[in-house]
Amino acid sequence: MFCSGQLPLSKGEPLPVKERLEMPLATGKKDAGLTPGLLKVLHKQLSSKGMVAIAELREKWKHLGLPELQLEAILELDSFGEEVEWMKFLALGCSVLGESLLSSMKQACEILTRDPEGGAARIPFETFSFLYSYLADIDGEISETEIKAFLHEIKEEADKHSGMVLIRHFLPYSFVFY
Repeated sequence: MFCSGQLPLSKGEPLPVKERLEMPLATGKKDAGLTPGLLKVLHKQLSSKGMVAIAELREKWKHLGLPELQLEAILELDSFGEEVEWMKFLALGCSVLGESLLSSMKQACEILTRDPEGGAARIPFETFSFLYSYLADIDGEISETEIKAFLHEIKEEADKHSGMVLIRHFLPYSFVFY
C-alpha cells in the first residue's frame, strides 16, 4: 500500500485507517472513488497543514487507491497553483459526495465533527460559514444576498448552541433550492 519506503507512522502522521466499513457507491469497480470515510482519512492526514502541496495530496490519494481522474476533476473546480488550501479541497470533496449544496454541507459536518458517530455532527459556525460561502461561490447560482440571509438564519440557530451548527439547523432548508 505504501510505496515511498517510509511508512506514515515513522513520519509522525496518522495511519490511513477508516473508522468504519463503507460500501463504495460504485460497487463492483476496483476504483470506486471517494467515500466520506476516505475523505475523513485524508482530512486527518492533511488538515493540520492548512496549505497542502498538490504533490503530497496526489501521493496520499494514490495510497488510498483512489482514481487519479477523480482527483483531477476535483482540482479543476477551482484554480489551485502548486498548493491547495485544505479546507477548500475538503469542501470540494464534499461536493463530489453530496447531491446538492446542503447535502455537501451535511457531509462536511459529519467529517469535521468531534461528536461521536451518529451524534449531532456539530461544527463551529465560522467553519460552516466558510465552507458554505466557498461552495456557493463555486456553484455560482446563489446570490450574495441569499447566501448572507441563509447564513444569518443559521448563525441565529448556532448562537443558541454555543456557536455550533447542527445538521438539523439547515436540513429543513433542503426543500429550498440552495
